[in-house]
Amino acid sequence: MNTAFIALRRTLAAAVAAASLAWAAGAQAHCDTLDGPVVGAARQALDSGNVNLVLGWVQKKDEAEVRNAFQKAVAVRKTGAAAKDLADMYFFETLVRVHRAGEGAPYTGLKPAGKIEPSIALADKSIETGKLEPVANALTERMHQGLHKQFEAVVAKKSYKPGDVAATRAYVQAYVPYVHYVERLYDAAGTGGAAHGEEKPAPGKPAAHAH
Repeated sequence: MNTAFIALRRTLAAAVAAASLAWAAGAQAHCDTLDGPVVGAARQALDSGNVNLVLGWVQKKDEAEVRNAFQKAVAVRKTGAAAKDLADMYFFETLVRVHRAGEGAPYTGLKPAGKIEPSIALADKSIETGKLEPVANALTERMHQGLHKQFEAVVAKKSYKPGDVAATRAYVQAYVPYVHYVERLYDAAGTGGAAHGEEKPAPGKPAAHAH
């Protein structure tokens, strides 16, 4: 059996094991999915034989590693159907790993297709169709729901008697999340939110700094 094929099979076995652990942990990342844009670009590159179709997804300093992996995959996938599948997966794994490293994000293996978060799926669809309205409507609806929930919680507790420690504490516990929720929405609307690979606080969770 071709030695390169054997090496690829071993690499894939290790990659699948890592991916299984990641799926069990429930980790999700758009660029890690088999139907995400990075793997999509990799499929096009392999089918066309044009590595340039994926180089835009990695940093310039990582081009050599990606080119090398691409050449190996192209050579091996010519030896048969089984070899093609293994070679493709090897290249997908390499490209996604290098892409994630370039973004300063951890790589925990490829995720199965269909695991894209609804918000990201909406964003991708808007680019595909050239229509922003569905995204704007979804964001507006979600924002209003979150605001009303936080606002109603704090308003319901604001009429407390001065000196009533328990009531004051209940008000503060509603007030702080509401204020920080508004703060994050306002900041995200102006700056575009967290960069790719950064941890995003969940809505309603107080920010790291003290109020």
